[in-house]
Parts: sequence; C-alpha cells; structure tokens
Amino acid sequence: MNGPVPPIWTTGNTEVFKTGSWRAALPRHIRAPSPCHAACPVGGEIAEWIGLARARDFHGAWQVLTRHNPFPAIAGRICHHPCEAACNRAGFDESLSICKLERFVGDVALAEGWAFERPAAERGERVAVVGGGPSGLSAAYQLRRRGYRVTLFESQPALGGLMRYGIPPYRLARSVLDGEIARIVALGVEVRCGEPLASSADLEGLRREFDALYLATGARRQKRLPQLDYAQPWVMDGAAYLARASVGEAPALGRRIVVIGGGSAAFDAARSARRAGHEVTVVALEGVAELPAQREEINEALEEGVVLVAGSMLTAVSPLPARERGGGEGGLRLDFVRVRFEAGVRRGQFTVTPRPDSEFALVADAIVPSIGQDPDLAPLSGLDADGGLLKVDARLSTSAEHVYAGGDLASMDRFVTEAVGMGQRAAVAIDRALRGASGEPGDAEPTVKLGSIATAYYPTQARPAEQRLDAAQRTGGDAEVQLGLELEQALAESERCFSCGTCVFCDNCVNYCPDLAVKRGADGYVVLTDYCKGCGLCVKECPTGSMKMEEEAR
Repeated sequence: MNGPVPPIWTTGNTEVFKTGSWRAALPRHIRAPSPCHAACPVGGEIAEWIGLARARDFHGAWQVLTRHNPFPAIAGRICHHPCEAACNRAGFDESLSICKLERFVGDVALAEGWAFERPAAERGERVAVVGGGPSGLSAAYQLRRRGYRVTLFESQPALGGLMRYGIPPYRLARSVLDGEIARIVALGVEVRCGEPLASSADLEGLRREFDALYLATGARRQKRLPQLDYAQPWVMDGAAYLARASVGEAPALGRRIVVIGGGSAAFDAARSARRAGHEVTVVALEGVAELPAQREEINEALEEGVVLVAGSMLTAVSPLPARERGGGEGGLRLDFVRVRFEAGVRRGQFTVTPRPDSEFALVADAIVPSIGQDPDLAPLSGLDADGGLLKVDARLSTSAEHVYAGGDLASMDRFVTEAVGMGQRAAVAIDRALRGASGEPGDAEPTVKLGSIATAYYPTQARPAEQRLDAAQRTGGDAEVQLGLELEQALAESERCFSCGTCVFCDNCVNYCPDLAVKRGADGYVVLTDYCKGCGLCVKECPTGSMKMEEEAR
C-alpha cells in the first residue's frame, strides 16, 4: 500500500479496497501465560527472564526472577521444578532446563553482589512474620519491598528454617543460603532469632503490637511409627538427625542404619548418614515408581551406596540375639512385610495391603524414621484448624482478622518453592487489606499450547546433560553434588526456549501478511481490520504463540 502506484490504477492506492469484510475470524496480538508459568509455584515470569538471559542481560533476568522469588540460586538447586514437566518443549524434543538456568542467574547475582533496592516509600504499618523459613522470609521480603516495617521472629538461632536445618549442604551450599537470606535482611527487616511462638498468649500479644501477622512456623512435630520405642537410644527421628548433620554434628549411631521413609527428607538423612560413614538402607512403603522423593535424589543416593528396599512396612523391632551379633557387637532385628501401596485422594493419604508370605528381616544398629511432620497447633489454639493444618482461605487469611498463615503450617504441599509462593501471596493479601484495596484481577488468556508454536523455527536440540560430582568424591564431604551450567551452556539452553506467549518482536506477522494488514506499534502489533481477510498466516508463522485467531460474529 505504501509502494509505487501502478500506472494502470485509477484509485491512486489499494487502501480503498477494504477486504476485511471477507473474513470470518480476526487475529489478535496477545500476551498469554506459558505452561511453565502456570505450573510455577511462585508464578514466575519464566519466558521473560529467560529472554533477558538469552540477550546476556543477566541483571535484568535476575530482577524479573526476584519479583516473585528472592531465592533464585536456592530454588535453582532444590526446586522440584514442576515448570519443566509442563514445558511445551517436552512435546518437541526435551523440556527446557529451567531450574539450572535459574541457578545460573542466581549464582551470577551472588558473585556480582547484586542487592535489592530499598522501598521507594515507607509505610507506617507494622507486620510481624513468625517463622524464618522459606515462606516467612518470602513474605518478609515482599512486605518490605512494599514499604512495611517488618519484624521477623524465628525460634532457631539462625534464619533459614528447613533450608538450613533440613536440607544438607551437599544439596544447598551454606554460602548460597546465607547470601540470599542476607539480601532480604539488608532491606531493613528486623530479625529476632531465638524467640518462638510458644503459646496463644504470645499470639495475642503480637496481634496487639502489630497491624498484621503472617504465621509460617512450619511442621516440626514428628509423625511416629507405633512399632518403635522412641525413648530408646537406637531410635533417632530423621528431622533431628538432619538438623545435627546439617551443621556438622552428625551423631554416632553405629555402623548399620535403617532409614524408614520414601520422601526427600528420608533420602537426605540416608545420604547424610553415608557421609558420616554408615552403611545405610532406606525402607519405604511406596513402590519405586511412587516414591515422593525427587528422582534425581533417589538416583544419587543409589550411586552413593545407599540400599533401597521399596514397598515394605516395618512390623516389629527386637534386640538381636547374642549369638547373631558377631564379635560382641550390638544390633537389632527389624521385621518387615512386603505391601501394596495405594495413594489416597488427598496428599498424605494412602492405604497399604500386606502381601501374603512376604515377611523378611534386616539387621541394624540404629533406626532413623523419617515419615513426615505435622504442624504444632497448640500455640494457635484460638485459630480454626482443618485436618491437622491451620485453616486458611484463598487469600491465606485465618479465622482471625489480619492474621494470615502459609507454608507447611497451612498446606500439605511440602516443597520449598510452594512455601515461597504462599509467602508471596500472603504478602500481597496483607498489603491489599492494609491499604483497603478492593477488586479482583481480570480473566487471563488461556495457557499457550504446543500447537500454537511455529516449531519450524526451532532446530531440535537436546537439553544439557546433568552434571554431578563423581560418586567417589561425594561421600567424603559436603561438596555440592549437582553442578551448574557454564556461561555458554546457559546461553545455548536459553536459545531453546519457545518464549510461549511472550512476543519476541520477530516481525513474522508483518512480513508474512499478504494484505499488509499487520503493523508494529509501540506496545506490540496492531491488526488493521479494514484489510485483514482472516487468513491466519500471522498466527501460523508466530514462533511464540503470541497471535491468536478469534471468531467474529457479524
């Protein structure tokens, strides 16, 4: 329409031919959520920050990452990464290594000493956050960024919660943990360690002193096996063992240890015990395919010499007869039966059915049960509970005004990043309540599916292979097992991202339109309705799924 006018035309240009009346559907330029964003526990804008990393703007990528999660280097090491299972690339070749990319950006930030900006304006309201684990720290961070005066109460001597006292250093280096926590504190968060919430009177005192509360005291009351006498010196709960092992004080428990449980904490205890020099067997109710621990944790444990006995239940424990001890060494006989495990409707619910004639026994010097924890609700007796958890609504509000709760205290989704996401959502809810804001967010676009991506623009390329410290080197210390990406690996992996629903302004929609009906504007692309015939070429050639056809009713 803007080129030289053919001499045989009498109209002067083609703009008089408004062919848009021919169409039945109209394309629209959109910004839509990627499936990885929808699956992310913190609602991270994954396509956006990966795009910035692809352009080598790592500081910009870190800033986008930390809008929702102040722990990219931590999450990049320990997140259960549901985003990768949802990744559209999985239907093309292999899912993107999002977690490793996040770790890379987080590690760059720590190496460069990047800090969070102080809030632009201070508010007068005071908010107490009770619990210095991932959920409490996340809430404190989000509230402080919004200008609130935040006081963080923690019962332990140091902040970190599960990340410090439950996750071993070989999975999460303490320099990384300390560095990302220090950035939050540096925003101006008041920290008061060694101050537990011990009673309902303590809770009422905080309610009088502060304008709002966020409770994130975790789940520290250990579930117990009825077959075990926990008063015996040869029984040590898994959480207690991990708390000591994680600070370099693993207790001596004899040569042979049996860890009972199939979750991440059980495998962490087992692998920590291997590093302390023990022979370790893990016995789990679940079959191998149903184990709740992350698959890479299981594989790494097996590489390190941990023996796994799945689908089995402890039935009895008795002292080993003297004639079977050998050389006067003490010991225990553990009786088990093979079982069929069936998961229930809700997380944490299950049934087990013993298999006939499947009994067997193991010999051990100590037993480390690691079958989960429940919240201690005794200090919160004035608040409504629901099935052993503190009851909260969709905004994470409890039954008391301006008292919110999250993390393991209010959810069975026992993952660090789930707790971080709950802290973020609670901070947003507290902010809205204290400001008196109303209204709900509008409807979002549907998640972009693989069929909306023009995959012809992407060559097939495998994701980078997992890099781990050699198994022979692991058990001699606390060096991190999983290794990160190098710069060129990270850049290559960022190129694999489809940027689902996030426009990369490639101009394909402009260049392929036969009617010149798409124009690039300041904030995206505009479809000229007078000329678009609705052929859909702009949609078919979009490499990110950022153009969408919509039926027109006339």
